[in-house]
Amino acid sequence: MAKRKLAQRKGAASKKAKIAEEEKKHEDTEVAVSQEDKAVKKQKEEPKKVVRKPKKRTKPDEDLWKEVFPVGTEWDQMHLVYQYNWNFTNLENAFEEGGVLHGKRVYLFGCTEPQMVPLDNEMKITQVPVVVAIVSQFPPSDKIGINSVQREAEEIVPMKRMKMDWVPYVPLANRDIMAERLKSEIFILRCTQRKSALRHLKEDRVKAYEYCLPYIYQPMKEDEFEQNTVVTCLFDMDPKPVMIEFDWEFDEVEEYTDKLIEEEELPSEEKDRFKEFLREKVREAKKENWEAREARRKALEEMSEETKAAFENMRFYKFYPVATPDTPDVSGVKVEF
Repeated sequence: MAKRKLAQRKGAASKKAKIAEEEKKHEDTEVAVSQEDKAVKKQKEEPKKVVRKPKKRTKPDEDLWKEVFPVGTEWDQMHLVYQYNWNFTNLENAFEEGGVLHGKRVYLFGCTEPQMVPLDNEMKITQVPVVVAIVSQFPPSDKIGINSVQREAEEIVPMKRMKMDWVPYVPLANRDIMAERLKSEIFILRCTQRKSALRHLKEDRVKAYEYCLPYIYQPMKEDEFEQNTVVTCLFDMDPKPVMIEFDWEFDEVEEYTDKLIEEEELPSEEKDRFKEFLREKVREAKKENWEAREARRKALEEMSEETKAAFENMRFYKFYPVATPDTPDVSGVKVEF
């Protein structure tokens, strides 16, 4: 009897344990289903994030030439550069596979050439836009040359003083992406000087923009400045100054002065002062030529072979607009550089 009761107790305990185990499994299943339902519901409620991949482009957009600052253009003529729908597909195609700029690191700057060109059977003075492409492993210049007839010598200043700098070009299709993420190999010359702020600048400062061009230093080649034998300057006197263009290789000071007096450009009483002035300018020019040659020689001595190779591989390309029916024909006014 005692054994039967003990067996019954064991059976009842075993049955209770089994029931408890099944209840726990059921609870775990309900929790898992509940969590899964919540996750599904949350997923339905949250909008899916669309990751847009930038399109891989082999050439820049059609706005490229417009993004390049036309350095050296008069501010009041700037709007005339864009009065025509100029076509620069030749520049765009140069970045295509097989083009001269494909796969290169390229620096672009713009300029304008006022030319008399035909349009609709008429000859018109037109600001022809030009884009210069420089293939280089590093920025070809961080300086700007300012030159004009009124200046006795070219002034070389940092680009940043004129609010200019090389910046990565961001194609239209990728404008919503940070420029740093594009890893672009195209850099353009950009100017941040606002036209509206020009009225606050001095006149000579505003005029300086009209005579600007990037100063490209090429130590592997003898600079034109080093070879120049012509002195161009103004001799200040009343009632008007005398414009001087004297080549010391071919001209003699005495003969040059006598000719100016003969042509009534120079009063005879100013002869001695003029000759001394001219000789001094020639001495200064020769000294500057010598200093430039010495600076180039020293730079070459200190330059690494890698940098020399980069300078030797630097290439320049000039792009004019392609002829179209609605733009002036510039084919007859193209110049190499």
